[in-house]
Amino acid sequence: MTIRRREPENLVRAHGLDLRLLHPWPGLDTPFRGAWCVLRPGDVTEAHAHHEREMFIALSGRAEVVCGDGRYELAAGDIALMRAGVEHHIVNGHREDFSYYAIWWGPEMAAEFLAGRPEAAS
Repeated sequence: MTIRRREPENLVRAHGLDLRLLHPWPGLDTPFRGAWCVLRPGDVTEAHAHHEREMFIALSGRAEVVCGDGRYELAAGDIALMRAGVEHHIVNGHREDFSYYAIWWGPEMAAEFLAGRPEAAS
């Protein structure tokens, strides 16, 4: 068994939030990628769309996911699924951190994983 600790001191600032990528992680070969993300009070992530699907698993706090013309509250314990190609960003208008795992996957990652080359998708 291997445990990877959160290590909040190792978060890096990127895309409007603090994060730590799940990959690379020696010995972890998966058809997906992920990151532990912390959105500080007042933070807004960069608006973006991508060809992968994405899932947000809320761990603590709350925030709003802005997707198209919709705005959806996400709170600890909630899971949100984003279709590929949809522009989105997350807003923390609250007084506490919003912590979540983001996991994304797509056909290219799956094909590379099945071909035995997961490092090519990094």
